[in-house]
Amino acid sequence: MTQTNGSEYRLPDNLRGKKVVLVNHSDTLGGAAIVTFRLLQALRDQGVDARMVVYTKTSQEQSVDCIYTRFLRSMAFCLERLRILPAVGFDYSRLFKVSTGSFALNVHHHPWVKEADIVCLNWINQGLMGVRGIRKLHEAGKKIVWTLHDMWAMTGICHHAYDCDHYRKECGDCQFLSGGGSPGDLSHKCWGKKHRLLGDVPISYVTVSHWLEECARSSSLLRSHSIRTIHNPFPIEQFYYERDRSLYTLFTPDKPNIILFGAARLDDPIKGLDYAIDALNHIFDNYPEIASTTAVYFFGQLKNQEALDRLRFSHQWLGMINDFKIIRYLCASAKVMLSTSLYETLGGTLVEGQAGGAIPVTFGGDGRTDVVEHLKSGYIARYKDVEDVAQGIMWALKADIPRKELHDSVGERFASQVIARKYIDLFSEIID
Repeated sequence: MTQTNGSEYRLPDNLRGKKVVLVNHSDTLGGAAIVTFRLLQALRDQGVDARMVVYTKTSQEQSVDCIYTRFLRSMAFCLERLRILPAVGFDYSRLFKVSTGSFALNVHHHPWVKEADIVCLNWINQGLMGVRGIRKLHEAGKKIVWTLHDMWAMTGICHHAYDCDHYRKECGDCQFLSGGGSPGDLSHKCWGKKHRLLGDVPISYVTVSHWLEECARSSSLLRSHSIRTIHNPFPIEQFYYERDRSLYTLFTPDKPNIILFGAARLDDPIKGLDYAIDALNHIFDNYPEIASTTAVYFFGQLKNQEALDRLRFSHQWLGMINDFKIIRYLCASAKVMLSTSLYETLGGTLVEGQAGGAIPVTFGGDGRTDVVEHLKSGYIARYKDVEDVAQGIMWALKADIPRKELHDSVGERFASQVIARKYIDLFSEIID
């Protein structure tokens, strides 16, 4: 029996003594890794015998282990990329937009996986898992749950389909392949392998947002399978929701209003940084009274160090922040959390911003609509409409939404304990 926030929680009887293994490419590198690692900890807190098998381990957590040797992992990664490179016309900008699952090492030989009753797949690409490995798990008698953090499970090879709807039929003529692909191209061949697998192997699919669930249900590969939405877990209770003056020991804002914009890599094209810059410049040029009292703080990597040079708005780039305490301080001190990503399966920075009492301003039409309720908990701007983003920022700066109300709203939906118990319910349903 597990104690959580003063209340008792009893693990379902049919899960007692059962073992669960989470599989992800890494334990801490990347958004899917971070939320999977949080899920591992949350499940263990609820009494589940859970461990995690990864391709790359960077934490010291004893319940996480790597597969094979560094040499074999590197070989698998390189061989898959080498196969993809000519298919994308040696265009390096497309090299990591697709994955084939070829040359994957797979995890069915790992002792923890052999002992497991349930294997929960997460982000499994770039040398970790392939179709053959998933079939091996089924042949070994494992119950399989697959949490989708992007669209790869429902497409031939791409992680995000953007505006392409070929995954609803049979992939082919792939936009990411050289010359726009062909009807029988690499994407169609990989689609065929997945189609044959899914006809034989029962898998319970979890999407991290209702938008992604809708995509899965419209896909030719997954529409006839069991799909449900369980959001990613967040440590909501660790976020402050009052403006935290202790942040000023780290840096001293020169403006009373703070806007945050964060991403693992700020100038990744999918993060839409240019739309944010254009919206902020619009405010600077047309509403100087607002710009004079507001500053923008960016955090995350910048591949192009000049990416922010054309921003006229008062701003500061804080670099990559790995200290969670600093993230909490930033969210607690910000008035607005801004995201102009072109696509998000959920939108983790928006959840974290709200947990700290900041008002989110973003585009919609995807997983972010699970996070933000327009004009109530934030502002959903028209897609790629710079002036509407600017209006949203100004609305949020003036909005009087209690910070605790924002914090509590995401706590009810995204808190780690809440999410862990939803997974436990799923595990209990599928276990013998």
